[in-house]
Amino acid sequence: MKKVVTFGEIMLRLATPGNFRFIQSTNLNATFGGGEANVAVSLSNYGIPAEFITRFPHNDIAEWCLSELRKYNVRTENIVRGGNRVGIYFLETGAVARASKVVYDRAGSSMAEIEPGMINWREIFKEAQWFHWTGITPALSQGAADACREAITIANEMGITVSCDLNYRKNLWKYGKTATEVMPALTEGCDIILGNEEDAEKIFDIKPEKFDASRTEGKVNATEFESVCKQLQTRFPRAKKIIVTLRGAINANHNTWGGCLYSEGKLYQSPKYDITHIVDRVGGGDSFMGALIYGLIAYPGDNQKALDFATAASALKHTIYGDFNLVSVSEVEQLMKGDGSGRVSR
Repeated sequence: MKKVVTFGEIMLRLATPGNFRFIQSTNLNATFGGGEANVAVSLSNYGIPAEFITRFPHNDIAEWCLSELRKYNVRTENIVRGGNRVGIYFLETGAVARASKVVYDRAGSSMAEIEPGMINWREIFKEAQWFHWTGITPALSQGAADACREAITIANEMGITVSCDLNYRKNLWKYGKTATEVMPALTEGCDIILGNEEDAEKIFDIKPEKFDASRTEGKVNATEFESVCKQLQTRFPRAKKIIVTLRGAINANHNTWGGCLYSEGKLYQSPKYDITHIVDRVGGGDSFMGALIYGLIAYPGDNQKALDFATAASALKHTIYGDFNLVSVSEVEQLMKGDGSGRVSR
């Protein structure tokens, strides 16, 4: 089976234990995470060959991160080396009415200083069927945006499926360009586009009428987003499928979760999951994307099953600590069949 290639930055994640605030904490839990790496780990867990491309310095923190990726059988042989540091993000997990917080420390990271021409995309893509990127990468720097565009262009030339998670992060666009300026040219090369209920609005000014994500009270209607999908497909005609994840935030511990997929004039809707005791929601969208790619590869022509697999897999991710979604295909399929009892497996 040909591989899926993902491209972006993986960071050292330093999180306060439990629901401690930064100011309370005397220690931080260290793991690793980043949108595109999270997708690669998911795919590898499902048995799809996955390769992660980034730029790392020559130091022990980079080696530590590499060992974590290899532990999950993610291919790393084409990661380029250079620069001085691995990016970091700090996480404070909220509770009930108090939202979680993320503080980035990634300025000047090796990945932020990447430039086009550093990666031999034609060689990497020889054995690839799919290339995935997110809107986080072009937000890092002009060089990262240009390297991303270089990869998309070559993938298009080589007939490789290209997917994007729009992933708007307002706190990252600091180098003089906005997402609205940069993202359209990159998104034009995509066959699959994923976003949440706000991404299309923040980047492309495409939004459903009378929708306020902060006031969903757990009730997000998929049909409200059909117009968003149609507008995105009109603007980016190469895209064969438009997908929107639908999160209803009741509080920091209790969300509803679902998704919809628009393809060839038809809107598919997933079941809605009521996630009452969230362990860790960071990486939830990445777990959806990884599972969606798996579903579209494993169930060709069955958009509903691919969407249902993605939604179930990402619902399970909310029960797992850390960025990575460490679930198997059989566990996802069990939930898809309606078994969410959580009974001990003996």
